[in-house]
Order: sequence, then structure tokens, then C-alpha cells
Amino acid sequence: MKCPQTILKTSTALALLGLSCANPGSPVKASHGASSGSSGATADIASADLKRAVDAVYPALVRIHVVFEEGRDGRMEKLRASGSGAIISKDGYIITNHHVAGRATRLICRLSNREEVDAELVGTDVLSDLAILKLDLSSRRNPNAPLPVAKFGDSDKLKIGDVVLAMGSPAGLSQSVTKGIVANTAMVMPNNLGGFVLDGERVGELVRWIGHDAVIYPGNSGGPLVNLKGEIIGVNEVGVGGLGGAIPSNLAQAVARELMAKGTVLRSWLGIEVQPLLKQMTKGKGVLVSGVLPESPAERAGIKPGDFITEVNGAPVQESRSVEDIPLFNRQTLGLPVDKPATLKGLRQDQPMTWQLATVSREPNEAKEAELKNWGLTVRDFTRLSALENHRKSKNGVLVDSIRSGGPCSESKPALKPEDIITRVNDTAIADTAALRRFTAGFTKDATEPKPVLVVFERDSQELMTVARVGPEVQEDKPARPAKAWLGAQTQVLTSELAEALGLEGKKGVRVTQVISDSAASKAGVKVGDVFLKLDGQVIPASTPADQELFDNLIREHKVSGEAELVGVRNGAPLSLTVKLARQPKPDSEQDEYKEELFEFKARDLSLNDRLEERLGAGDKGVRINSVQRAGWAALAGLNSGDILLAVGGQPVDSIASLKKAMAQLRGTKPRLVTFFVKRGIRTQYLELEPRW
Repeated sequence: MKCPQTILKTSTALALLGLSCANPGSPVKASHGASSGSSGATADIASADLKRAVDAVYPALVRIHVVFEEGRDGRMEKLRASGSGAIISKDGYIITNHHVAGRATRLICRLSNREEVDAELVGTDVLSDLAILKLDLSSRRNPNAPLPVAKFGDSDKLKIGDVVLAMGSPAGLSQSVTKGIVANTAMVMPNNLGGFVLDGERVGELVRWIGHDAVIYPGNSGGPLVNLKGEIIGVNEVGVGGLGGAIPSNLAQAVARELMAKGTVLRSWLGIEVQPLLKQMTKGKGVLVSGVLPESPAERAGIKPGDFITEVNGAPVQESRSVEDIPLFNRQTLGLPVDKPATLKGLRQDQPMTWQLATVSREPNEAKEAELKNWGLTVRDFTRLSALENHRKSKNGVLVDSIRSGGPCSESKPALKPEDIITRVNDTAIADTAALRRFTAGFTKDATEPKPVLVVFERDSQELMTVARVGPEVQEDKPARPAKAWLGAQTQVLTSELAEALGLEGKKGVRVTQVISDSAASKAGVKVGDVFLKLDGQVIPASTPADQELFDNLIREHKVSGEAELVGVRNGAPLSLTVKLARQPKPDSEQDEYKEELFEFKARDLSLNDRLEERLGAGDKGVRINSVQRAGWAALAGLNSGDILLAVGGQPVDSIASLKKAMAQLRGTKPRLVTFFVKRGIRTQYLELEPRW
């Protein structure tokens, strides 16, 4: 199953293996033990070799539980997923994929001994799709207990046909091992399958995968590919057709070292785009320059499309006759020292050429999205490349990423759209997201309701204007209904069939089906089964199902605290009661409400209908959950619309007022975990919320 990430764009023939996403509706398919993907080809492998390999790495396997965020529909949605990893140092560093943990806000690792340990994201590298985590050893049962550690092997020594083991946690299950052989040592994305884009980066620019047929499933990404010596020789990442693809260990180890040391990977950018030599270029050398980006080091150095590059800083460039060769050249240029001079050599129309360049630091292709709640938007800053792709002379402005339906910007006329670029609000130029946040903070300070703001934005080649109303949401005014009299009993119509069955043939009226405790009816002695034929001396003209509301409407015509005379039958005997009516309780729609912005749910005080529906006694307290925003913190913890919230952080919740107080206290203390105690039907349960304060 693919994880629903808008940031991930792959072809239908390729899928990431890493994120096994929480989805209660997905079917579970049975599996029968360890698998071999090579149809008996490895049946003669000695069990001692397999045992040695498994014993060396399996204890270091980690199942990674992730809470991550992605921008969609104008907000940062929170999602759960799971992936795999391996411990690679005795102090608790773990290697996995970027697409498993690179967007994580919460990380919990389950070790092979089933111990659950907190972890933090140390660094991530989208271009290689690798990430490094570090276990919080203080959260272990025994912080001083040694950790099992897996070691890297040399992926350059792999040969087609070598036996490999894929280890990981498919579908979030316990750790597993499958067996297969190496099918390809330099697998790349075929041209006809399109690209593999992750957070704006084309992963295939750098990585040539180890293709293998050890069985792997969603949830295996980040798990190690292991040789029979018990060494990590790859990090599983993708599935292409029936093959798995693993990032070679030599690349993974180099990236891991830099992430552990610096938290990021520094690379150079030249602004050159290359491709394999054309078939007709029988005498061509190196790689073919297909494009040179504007205002890049390559453009300033005079490199042009059609040039051949044969040497980078004295190192020869492999003759590139296929797409498999291109990542090797990219590694040469990306690995150049940042902000240092570099020398490239090549050919132009068969004439030798030398180019002197000053490298610059490579920026991500696109910036990570951020949420602007007051605007109902997620937005991105511009990077060097995204500015060029949007034909901009600078990185000033904010790129609209997604829009919340019904929010300020979707309701403006004209409405903003994804890919619009906000350049000015009122008289303030907007250079980036931080500038827009500063403006918003000042503009909405002390505001009690949304205010109009003039927005200047670019769409394609046009400069447009619109007006958005930005500020705190106005609480809906709920005027109280006029006071109405109330009996406190539920009734059914005395149909002709029912009247005949009860020996009241020809009579009209109602039969009592429920008496609400402590109500006017209860105090007057009304009982279930009583039949009322007259109200204040007048026949109650109810005789068909269409008359169901008639009796209640007659009661409501009385004054609150007034009296009503009821005449009828109880167990075949005449009945006459005088009832002092009460005020009708507030309906659901008039109960006090509360919208919790951070946890993204709405709640209201309990109504009489809630108490009847849930069979609550007079002493039972709580608040009703009205709605839960999809993919918010509350939804992530399992809070459902209709739940009755009984306590927050151990503090009882008996009203909306107490809920507001409890949430205010949480904002002051900012605990890592927040516990909700809820009633759902006849059951109660505890839910753990993991907010990012």
C-alpha cells in the first residue's frame, strides 16, 4: 500500500516500500513464514551461512513508528506510519529512509527484543532518500544495557547472483527476514516509467539501486539488505515490478557519516543538466550537456548545451552511453567542495575545452511546506531552483501550496489557487514565509474577528489582487429559543389498531413510552404504559403516525411552570393527573461549544438527548465530541465524533468550562503526551495524544 503523501510522486510501476500507513480499513493478508524470491536458486545455501548472517544483523533491526506531517487542503495533516531501520553504532544511531522518517514529528523505535524506545531525527538527505535517527537511551528500561549493532559491508563487491537477505518490519509487523539473490547491481528507473520524485528531488539522479528478489512489502523500507557475511550491503527503498531496490551501502555509509556529524549533507551545484550520449555520437566522450540553468556557475563559466564533459577536477568522466551511467557523473559534481573553484574539461565541436567554475551550495529543489492557519493555506518559500522554474528573478515571494476549502483565501474573490505567488499584503512586501507570519501576527493582534487584507499575487504572467478576511474565527452566535413548557415524557400515538388491542376502541390519544427522571412527569407520578386521552378537558386528536409531534406541541403551548390536566387510563382503570410543567431543556444546538484549535476537535456540553442516548445517570459528567478534524492530533490518537470526553490529563471534565481550563493548563506545561479518557458506547478507554507544541 502506498502512503497518501502528496510530496511523493512515483510511477504506477514503482512504489516506496517504507511507509506502512495506518489504515483500519485495509485488509490483512496472511503470509506463510520466511520466503525465498528465487524459486529454489538458493536452496543449497548452508543453513550455517544463513544463521551467521541473521545472527549478525537481526538483533539490530528496528521497527520505526512515525507520526509525520504533510501539507494538504490548506493545513498540515498528521499521519501515522511505520518503517524499518538498523542500529549502526553502539550509542544508538539508526539508518533508515528519508521517506520513512524525514518528516517525522514523533518517533518510537521497537527493538528486536520488543523494547520501545524514543528516538529523534538527527538528519535527513532527500536526494539519497536516507535519514539518521538516534535512540534516546534514557527512555530504555536499562539505559546502560549494550545495544546490538550491525556493520556495513562493501557494496562494490556484490555480484549478480549473490544471495542476500532482506530484513525489516513489513506492514508494521514484527521483524522479519526473506531470502533472494542479487538481480542487478546498477538498477535505475527506466525512461518509460517516468521519474521518482521525493519532496521535489529526483532520487535517481544520485542512486543506482541494488536490484534483488528477496520478498519485501510496504514497511520494509529503511531495513537492511544483508550478505551472507552478516554485513549491511544495502538499504531497501523501492519496489520496481517484482524486484526490490536497495541503496548501496557504500553510498549509504558515506551519507550516514555526514548526517551524524553535521545533521545535513553539503553538496555543490553547478547548474548543469546532462544525459547519455546520443546513438549517433559514435565518437562522443564523457557525458552530453543537455541544458545549462540560468545564473548558474556553469552558465557563468560558458558551458553550453551540446558540450561534452570528460573530466571533473582531474578525474575522468565515464563514457555515458546509458541512463545507468548518469548517477556516476552526478556524484562527481555533487561531491565537489562547496564554494571552491573547480575545473571541468571537455569538448565542443571536437575542440578541447576547459571551464573554470566557482561552485555554490546546492539548495533543495523545493522548500518544505508550512501552515498559515489564519489564511487557510499551506505555503512554501522559494529555493534557487524553484524560483528558476517559476521564471522569477529572485526568491522573494511565497508560493501557495494548498488551500483549505471554506477558508479566507478560498472565499476571496478571486480565490487564491495552488501555485499562486503572494508578493504583497496591504503595503507590506512579502519576501518569504517568515515575513508573511510577521505581518499576520501584527495584523491579527487583539483582533476579535477577521479583517480584510489586500493581497497582491502573481498567477502565471499576471499580477492580480484580491481581498481576504484574515483573523480569528468568529464564534457562531446561538440565540436561545423562547422558553417552552416541557412534560418530560416520551409518547407514541394511540393508533386505531393499538387502541383496539388495549380495549380502547374508537379512542384517540397517546401512550407513555418513557418517563425522564426528575422531570415534571416523574414528579407527577406519570408511568410508562399510561394512556392519555384528554389534555385540559380536550380530546388529544392523535390517531395516526403522522400525529407523533401533536401532543408535544400541545404541551409547548402552555406557560412554563403552568399546570396541565391529563386524563386517561392506567392498566384499564381511569387516570387523572395534574402536572406542573417545567422549562424545556436546551437542545443540542444550544449547548455551549468549544473549538480546540491545536488538537483539532469540537466539543459541547451534554444535552438531554445525549443523556438519554447514552443512558447516563444524573451524576454522570463529561462533554460530547461534536467533530474531529481528519488527520489532526485528536484524530491521530483515535478520538471519534460522538465520544464523551470524561477527563484530560487526569483532570475530570464535567463541562465545556472545565475543558477550556484543562486545555489552557496543558498549553502552559506543554507535556509530550496528553491523555484523554473517553466513553464510547458501553466502554471506556484512554487515548494518548502527541501534540507538537
